[in-house]
This record gives sequence, structure tokens and C-alpha cells, in this order.
Amino acid sequence: MNPNERVRLAQDLHDGIAQDLVGLGYRIDALIAAIGTPNDIRAELRTLRFAMSDLVEKVRGEIFELRTNSANLNSRTAFESALGYELEKIFSELLRNVETHSKATELLITVQDNGIGGALEKLGHHGLTGVRERIQNLNGVFAMESNSEGTKVVVTVPLAQL
Repeated sequence: MNPNERVRLAQDLHDGIAQDLVGLGYRIDALIAAIGTPNDIRAELRTLRFAMSDLVEKVRGEIFELRTNSANLNSRTAFESALGYELEKIFSELLRNVETHSKATELLITVQDNGIGGALEKLGHHGLTGVRERIQNLNGVFAMESNSEGTKVVVTVPLAQL
């Protein structure tokens, strides 16, 4: 498949299947939030929503692969994109295994690097703030230490109420 065909296919996937899945996800979100939806149905809808999100990410991964292989990216950008894509797939599988097999009540995630440190939430920058907000929405705890030996982020999320 030539680069133009790959881009066209990526566009079709994005504008078709990916958008349809996102739309279905929004409909599920509306049902979860609807007044009067019984808690047992909400729990099932959340499970369905997570599965829908996994499908969206798979389609986005395929779109990424189609575009990456046809784009002229510098090596650092390609490396970062490939690393992010692979880590996302790894964590998705690990989380799926926790949900399916572990009978765990809490999830603890630690990410640590050996960089220069200095990570902090900054006014006008929303990356870490968004991470903290997402974790809080899950009734989880976000902790971060950052010094000259690197940065360590610890996330704890209760699984019982998801």
C-alpha cells in the first residue's frame, strides 16, 4: 500500500468507525448519568464504556500506525510516538488482566524516571492538572515527588466502585 492510500485509509477510519465509536461512548455516558438509572445498570454500563474506550484506542492505534508509516517524522518524534503507543498497549493489557482475573480492590501505579526533576503543576499548563483531576474523578489519590534525581508519580485507585 502506498503512502497516499495509507493516509486515505487512516482518514476513513477516523471519520467513520472511530467517530461512530466515540458517539456510542457519549450515548453510554448519557445513560450512566441519567437520573433514575439503577446502580446495577450503571455498573454494567461503565464496564461497557471501558470496553468501548478500549475499542476507540485500538482504532486510534491503527490510524496512528497507518499515518506514522506514511509520514516523514523526525526520529525523536517517531520514537516518542512508538514508545507511547507501545506503553499504552502494555498498560491496557495489564489493566484488563487486573479487572478480569485479580479480584483486587485497589490499583497502585508507580511511574518513576531518573531525569532532572522539576515536575510540578504550572498555571496555564494542564497536563499534570488533568492527570490529577482524572484520578480524583476515580476517587483515587495522586502523589508526586520531583527532585534532581528524577520524578516519581504514584497513583492509587479503588477498584470496587468502578
